[in-house]
Amino acid sequence: MNGAGNDFILMDNREGRIQLTTDQIARLCDRHRGIGADGLLLVEPATGKAEFRMRYYNSDGREAEMCGNGTRCFLRYALRISASQQKTLSFETPAGVIRGTLLDNSVEIQMSTPRDHRPLTVLQLENGAEEVHFINTGVPHAVIFVEDVGKIDISRRGAELRHHAAFLPAGANANFIQVLAPNHLRIRTYERGVENETLACGTGVVASALLHHLRTGAPSPICVVVQSGDKIEVSFENSPNFQNVRMRGPAEFVFDGEIEIPA
Repeated sequence: MNGAGNDFILMDNREGRIQLTTDQIARLCDRHRGIGADGLLLVEPATGKAEFRMRYYNSDGREAEMCGNGTRCFLRYALRISASQQKTLSFETPAGVIRGTLLDNSVEIQMSTPRDHRPLTVLQLENGAEEVHFINTGVPHAVIFVEDVGKIDISRRGAELRHHAAFLPAGANANFIQVLAPNHLRIRTYERGVENETLACGTGVVASALLHHLRTGAPSPICVVVQSGDKIEVSFENSPNFQNVRMRGPAEFVFDGEIEIPA
């Protein structure tokens, strides 16, 4: 599946029979030797009152707390394999219980409450002093606002920001934002775990929209154009202590298949 170009392998593990190693996940996500994906999602039984549990692994095989675009794909896939006629679903993640709704041509997710917002920080980077914003929207995100994201050397600047000492030990996803209009942004994201630019990052979109609001007062909703060209809408209430943060965007099936997984 893919959500705005951010692509995932999804597996039904409700019976608990799928036990994958870090190396096996990385091989499955390898675009030359495996299926190819930015990450892998497992549908598992919930441990609490939610209907399912979502396990998410980055393409390096390591488990992560959350993935915004992945949640939309997870919801649509879980509804399909459960043969449910309902349109809403709740599921557990390490970032909290996520709820979402399948709409006509998109999925809307109610995100976990953002946390760890830091005041604007000036960091010394290779290009000199940069104003950096930070917030955790399920995973940690560092954000820099720029004049033209098309001119950013995302591999170099993204990697530098992602590994900066200010965000140790976990590191942070690195986002570069261009303001197109008061409620309209363009984003490019360098994702930790993928260690490269991805075509979209849902939690990065949410982080950037919220930080843009705090920076400029732009009202909800805010539309964000990702690198794939798709648009994701972020809505929220009760700034600056954000509540009812929602993300709406595409979640599409690409293909179904079987693969033998080497030991």
